[in-house]
Amino acid sequence: MSSSFAAALGALGRPLRALALPLFIGWRYTRAKRRRGFLSFISVLSTAGIAIGVMVLIVVMSVMNGFEQELRSRILAMVSHATVQAFDDNMQDWQKVSDQLLARPRVRGAAPFVRGQVMLTHRSEVKGARLRGIIPERERQVSEALSSLTQGDAEALKPGSFRVILGSGLARSLGLEVGDKVTVVTPEARMSVAGITPRVRRFTVGGVFDVDMARYDSTLAFIHLADAQALFRAGSSVTGIRLEFDDLFAAPGLAREAAQSLDGLYRVSDWTQQNRQFFRAVQTEKTMMFIILMFIMGIAAFNIISTLVMMVTDKQADIAILRTLGATPRMIMAVFIIQGAIIGTVGMVLGVALGVVIGLNVESIVPAVEGLFGVQFIPKSVYLISDLPSKVEIADVVWTALAALILSLLATLYPAWRAARTAPAEALRHD
Repeated sequence: MSSSFAAALGALGRPLRALALPLFIGWRYTRAKRRRGFLSFISVLSTAGIAIGVMVLIVVMSVMNGFEQELRSRILAMVSHATVQAFDDNMQDWQKVSDQLLARPRVRGAAPFVRGQVMLTHRSEVKGARLRGIIPERERQVSEALSSLTQGDAEALKPGSFRVILGSGLARSLGLEVGDKVTVVTPEARMSVAGITPRVRRFTVGGVFDVDMARYDSTLAFIHLADAQALFRAGSSVTGIRLEFDDLFAAPGLAREAAQSLDGLYRVSDWTQQNRQFFRAVQTEKTMMFIILMFIMGIAAFNIISTLVMMVTDKQADIAILRTLGATPRMIMAVFIIQGAIIGTVGMVLGVALGVVIGLNVESIVPAVEGLFGVQFIPKSVYLISDLPSKVEIADVVWTALAALILSLLATLYPAWRAARTAPAEALRHD
């Protein structure tokens, strides 16, 4: 038993001993020497190139992850998990449907709504808006908009009060504050002695909400459900019912089951359908950004190739002596593969360290840079969010590190193969 174990150790030790010499020589070639300062400088540049590529890729992927997470959370804070509507957007028996939906075990909230496109006018300003009639206590079950009020109170929305709660961007563009009057113009026309005129109603601003997303802050307004029914002449009907489930990611299946349990035919949509193109675009952008930034590390890998090719040319005599002393072509190849691997590994480690540190502190670094130079990288009026979020994911770091190592090793193959083909007699002819 002991002899077989010793034999196994001996068999394992032979490749390790064979690797020791290439490892030692490759490490010596990588270290700086005064008389080879230029080659050492090129090695440093190659290492820095890998480090910068890895760092940039990790930071960019972290910012993309942060954007995706932030947008997803903010959008889902405003949209319902699912929506149930009649096929003609005219749900007459919504109280009965709402009670049936709330009776289901995994439904946490059901909020009826009436919606329509309107124009808001104040003095000389005119803005288009999406008007949504709601019941405030029900709306809180499916949305966080009424919890984000910066002015006023959601309790101002009462039947017959004709008060409106505006998004902060909408209120700012119209120059409105709580207590001001705003005119709501609907696209439905009415007949009068003066001819066909649009339907107009004066509302009082009862509050302003701010969810820090221009998509909602600049276009959305709330009024009470009863006022919306009167404004749009909907009678006692609603456009549909917004639902909240106990599990966001189970919403598609739960929504279909809920619709099937109702009496009659209804259209059902969930948050994945309502924002499918948006989230798919974000994921596609993230994938393409990863592929594009991989070219940065590819350029750094070319630096490794040039470094090793110059090293092979410079070390022709050394290679020839090693060959005459019994080194095999495989050992010569291993010397330069190890040298390139050292450059790639050091660059990868430095890049990962810098990338993770910067990725974890982007939210602090960017405001500091903005304050230092007096600029704003993400204007709130242009982008969906006004800050730069970041989320470092272990999977992205691991894949980036592996990609850097693989590219570094691939870059060593041609110089190492060229070194292994060196003829000792030809290399020593002029020495």
